[in-house]
Amino acid sequence: MVMKRGGLMKRRKQKSRIKESFTDQLFLYSVYAFLILVLIIVLYPIVYIVSSSISSAEAVTAGEVWLWPVDISFAGYREVLTNSDVLRGFKNSIIYTISYTLLAVVLTVVFAYPLSRRNFYGRTFLMFFILITMLFSGGLIPEYLLVQRLGMLDSIWAIIIPKAIAVWQVIIARTFFQTSIPEELVEASEMDGCSSIRFLWSVVLPLSKPIIAVLALMYAVIQWNSYFDAMIFLKTRDLFPLQLELREILITQTSSGANMDIAVQAERDRLANLMKYSLIVVSSLPVLVIYPFAQKYFVKGMLIGSVKG
Repeated sequence: MVMKRGGLMKRRKQKSRIKESFTDQLFLYSVYAFLILVLIIVLYPIVYIVSSSISSAEAVTAGEVWLWPVDISFAGYREVLTNSDVLRGFKNSIIYTISYTLLAVVLTVVFAYPLSRRNFYGRTFLMFFILITMLFSGGLIPEYLLVQRLGMLDSIWAIIIPKAIAVWQVIIARTFFQTSIPEELVEASEMDGCSSIRFLWSVVLPLSKPIIAVLALMYAVIQWNSYFDAMIFLKTRDLFPLQLELREILITQTSSGANMDIAVQAERDRLANLMKYSLIVVSSLPVLVIYPFAQKYFVKGMLIGSVKG
């Protein structure tokens, strides 16, 4: 009897299985092939840059590096880590990124939280006002004139203040506060005599670690990778961030003077090839190191912050 039941159950399971047709299998394998192709396209530039960074400058210049390192050498990293301009740019980028991220996160939270409360007067007008800035902007020349009139040219403030708050980040933070901080909690705190500032500091911020991590990572990556603002607003080489120093090294290889000696130009090309790939790797390390620690909060904050508009 038990054997009959076992055989019956086995036959039912076999019948319940959905047989994949040839078309389904073809589609599945096509998806796998496409994903593998995308993976190769994404990974190859990274592998190439890392391999070039530990290859000899002669091999890179001759185009011998395709996938694996050729004539392994760490001279590029030694050159980068002993170059005073690179070290100064690295220090400046750290200062700019930390300062900008702290200011941007504070302004975003302070601006987004009131917009998430239904009883906040003028909430609709402010949301409409900031959404307009996503569609229309003053442009580069008005921004430059504004920075000039405020006396911030060629200073750290020209890098930090003009773009210290982003509309998209405000919308994400506002949505997070709407879905995570219930109105009942706000009303209960008001009945207990808790002020709005104290409620924000003692209740909202401890509950908002995911969105704060998201905002901090977003702003930090934006500032760390930025070089255009520094190129426009900074003239003193001592204030250049790392990305602008990287740009200077990259364009050194492509720009050559008509009257420049061939040997001098060849040496410049060799140094550029020696440093640029190593500098790309070094400049990418901070973000790659920080992201795994913030990944848990980043995923959670992005999911919660995008549930409700």
